[in-house]
Amino acid sequence: MTLTAELYFSFRSPYSYLAVGRYRAMTEKYDLDIALRPVWPLAIREPDFFERNHPNWLGYTMRDMLRVAQFHDIPFGAPRPDPIVQDVATRRIAADQPHIRRVTRMGQAAARRGSGLPFAHEAGQLIWGGQENWHEGDHLGGAVARAGLDPAEIEREVAAQPDALDAEIAANQDALEAAGHWGVPTLVFDGEPFFGQDRIEMVRWRMDQKGLTER
Repeated sequence: MTLTAELYFSFRSPYSYLAVGRYRAMTEKYDLDIALRPVWPLAIREPDFFERNHPNWLGYTMRDMLRVAQFHDIPFGAPRPDPIVQDVATRRIAADQPHIRRVTRMGQAAARRGSGLPFAHEAGQLIWGGQENWHEGDHLGGAVARAGLDPAEIEREVAAQPDALDAEIAANQDALEAAGHWGVPTLVFDGEPFFGQDRIEMVRWRMDQKGLTER
């Protein structure tokens, strides 16, 4: 029997990126379906988060994400540009956020078709894997195609249905909180939330208990 789970994911979260490829690999190896549930990043949901955070938070997070990438041999680099438009000096978040809104809506459109996970992985490799100007040209279209979808169809849907897609993204956040967490990446399996890229082995352990089998 195919096991199912939901992955709550932000395209601005480095830890979401560091998890998504490993979860995708699990779905390819095991009889497992993981549905992507994109959410807005903290910078959108709580614009003052970075202004009020502990001064050590950013330095530690930078160090940690780099070593996680090195440990798992995952290509990693600072986004160029950052999906969030933000004043580096003041950490203030801009009101207009074209990059994160576009890619998150694309992720939700892909999720509608059951291909959210591969799209998130492909787009994540552009954003966090060192692709300069990932938001321009056909870079994201290529990610859509590599996820097995039609780039033109996804772009048309994003342009025509922003409000509907935004409502679904907001509903994803509500579902995440109803499941018992609020941050990403969080995988929910059988009603149990597992937060963080460092819970993947524990997720597999729990799935083994529920009858996870190889394809």
